Amino acid sequence: MQPPQGLNRRDFFRTGTSGALALAIEAKARAATSDDAGEWRNRVPGMAYRRLGRTNYMVSEVICGGNTIAPDSYRHVEEAIERGLNYLDTAPAYGRGQSELGYAKVIAGSKREKVFLTTKVSVWTSNRNSLHRAIFDSLSETEQGKLLGKAEEELERRQALAPDHICNYFGGQEKALRDAVLCNVMEPLYGEKIDRPAEYGERIIRSVEASLRALQTDYLDLLMVPHGANSSYEVTAFPEIFEAFEKVRKAGKVRHLGVSGHSDPAGVLEGAVESGQYSAAMVAYNIVNHSFVDAALDKAQKADLGVIAMKVARPCHHGRNNGLPNDPRRVAMIERAVPGDLKVPQKCYLWALRDARIAAVNSDMKNSAMVADNLPLALDKRG
Repeated sequence: MQPPQGLNRRDFFRTGTSGALALAIEAKARAATSDDAGEWRNRVPGMAYRRLGRTNYMVSEVICGGNTIAPDSYRHVEEAIERGLNYLDTAPAYGRGQSELGYAKVIAGSKREKVFLTTKVSVWTSNRNSLHRAIFDSLSETEQGKLLGKAEEELERRQALAPDHICNYFGGQEKALRDAVLCNVMEPLYGEKIDRPAEYGERIIRSVEASLRALQTDYLDLLMVPHGANSSYEVTAFPEIFEAFEKVRKAGKVRHLGVSGHSDPAGVLEGAVESGQYSAAMVAYNIVNHSFVDAALDKAQKADLGVIAMKVARPCHHGRNNGLPNDPRRVAMIERAVPGDLKVPQKCYLWALRDARIAAVNSDMKNSAMVADNLPLALDKRG
């Protein structure tokens, strides 16, 4: 098996023994071929690309997450692009704005047209939580108790807090989920107290404008809002989102609408399908939570909703969460599923790429060593 153009042999074999990698790559789902119609960018021979649903974007099987990108930490992304990566993911919240500024350096000049660029509206969810918390605090203890009870019932109905469903990818995830579901049960009762056009619509437009300035570009290929949705309600009950998107789309500033979600990814996918407004979604999907998500992935595929898997390795490998031990039970799950002499995160990504319903996996490649580890997982198995 030969490494693709743009990947040297040292980097290719660094990913593990050639036999283990070759076998794992052969198990991946079909990638796009040169005959497949779609919008292609930065196509490098030997790298695998898949169609991202009705965006029609042909994206590299491994994409670059933006959490650790910054103006002083981005050159490894340029290396990845030279080797065929063509999708960049960021958000205003990443690095408190540093990620978008770092990516601005990556895409400067003619390099912009080599990649599909995604950012999110980070402020939307946090603002909604703040508005409802102020209302909640003004209510009687009796009414507060009723609302909390309804929220708990919904969490139980969705099994949203089941350990292998929520997976606890980061500190504060459970609180964010509880806050969102509490907002959901409050909205029908107290939503009229909120200036919806301003708080749910105009904030999106302002966020897009700020992101375009930070990224130093005049358009986004994909805008994800909400950033970090926790339920189907959040992607179906707010026409203001779709109205704001339509304004920026008509202005040529955004091409497609997407959504991201860590918690209750099935609910987020189901809501995105039901709304009919979203072209793509990036949700937590991995060997630990897949039984909760499988049915929703079927619906997404039928609706031609493009899906990018994130938090693919985190349940088995804590990565950035320094000091936390990996769960032996979860590590054993991926070791059984993907045998051979590969690193645990690599096995997790390769496991997800077996799924034809997934267009790509999101990898937070924070340096050249991680690019060398993870980008070769996107080798075209026909190479």
